[in-house]
Amino acid sequence: MIDIQLLRTGIDGVAKRLATRGVTLDVASFGALEDARKRIQTSTEQLQARRNALSKQVGQAKAKKDEAQAGTLMAQAAALGEELKQMEAENAALQARQHEFVSLLPNLPHASVPVGSSAEQNLEVRRWGTPRKFDFAPKDHVDVGTPLGLDFETGARLAGARFVVMQGGLARLHRALAQFMLDVHTQEHGYTEVYTPYMVSGECADGVTSLAKFKGDLFKLADRDLYLIPTAEYPVTNFVREQILPLEALPMKFVCHSPCFRSEAGAAGKDTRGMIRNHQFDKVELVQIVHPSSSYAGHEELTAHAEVILKRLELPYRMITLCTGDTGFSAAKTYDLEVWLPGQNAYREISSCSNFEAFQARRMQARFRNDKGKTEPVHTLNGSGLAVGRTLVAILENFQNADGSVTIPPALRPFMGGIEKLARP
Repeated sequence: MIDIQLLRTGIDGVAKRLATRGVTLDVASFGALEDARKRIQTSTEQLQARRNALSKQVGQAKAKKDEAQAGTLMAQAAALGEELKQMEAENAALQARQHEFVSLLPNLPHASVPVGSSAEQNLEVRRWGTPRKFDFAPKDHVDVGTPLGLDFETGARLAGARFVVMQGGLARLHRALAQFMLDVHTQEHGYTEVYTPYMVSGECADGVTSLAKFKGDLFKLADRDLYLIPTAEYPVTNFVREQILPLEALPMKFVCHSPCFRSEAGAAGKDTRGMIRNHQFDKVELVQIVHPSSSYAGHEELTAHAEVILKRLELPYRMITLCTGDTGFSAAKTYDLEVWLPGQNAYREISSCSNFEAFQARRMQARFRNDKGKTEPVHTLNGSGLAVGRTLVAILENFQNADGSVTIPPALRPFMGGIEKLARP
């Protein structure tokens, strides 16, 4: 969450920065909460001072063996104690209201993020690769993949719309992609592979984003406070929850392959054909926990690591910086990598790499001890390296052949037993 001290000392500046995201900060409401907090704090300090003075007078009365006076003073001190308990309860309730107010505010955009209200104002940074020119009309991944074992009909019978079954060589290709990504990130990029639960508590979910705002996008277990993860970011980032890390522990770099589950509330009718927006899909997620001074260098590094996968697979892509109005709730800055899909004649997101600065760390109470021995929040980063299903989609569309077969990118062939093509049975 946003540092509450920023709201207390520079709320107008915070309001201006949030406005670039299309968020109106209720300055008056926060001001009223602050005024109430200050009144309670002043009253509490006055009551504590009076009780301390009475305690001193009780001691003096007892020293004089004036038991009557001591008894009267003790009764007054006890009454003040009850008032202080009431004041503490009021203060706790007010702190909870303030915490709720701040926890619903999105992160402040970094100064380098372009100002804009929608995806149309996102800024293209660069492109890599040249889209293939076909000597036949390219198909989309549904038409290419269905004869090869992409089975949406069975997926729908098993679980409903937006689920898929993969069979044969296609299922093997999906597995090979995840293995390839994990090997590159662990053997070349220095990430530690981790395996995590596919469910997290509501408290952990709220650590990476606002559960109150986005719980509709998650699948929740009916009988307990557990949510199916929409990305491995949820469990992995929470590794450092309520921890104080030694300075030498930073940076921490983790990679995790997991299924991801999203209810996509309100997304009906948008990008729902095929595997682009399923309720269940796989991702290889990159997470870094870093020193604040190196988080933007880490952001560039993490994004480059995701780009390596696309380059090795020979998939044309472009990199864009999301504008303020399109940046996610928790992020200060986000790069999207969009892969070229010839079946759609468009670039589509395949990885989103974000720097959250200290926003998630404050929510999780994730800190480190700096070189002066003081604690401060870590910075957190994450990105897809890559979304496995969308990478499969990209391969089916970019490497399709006129006879319906799909050429296996050379980088994947060692993970496919040397198979060079997927063809109809």
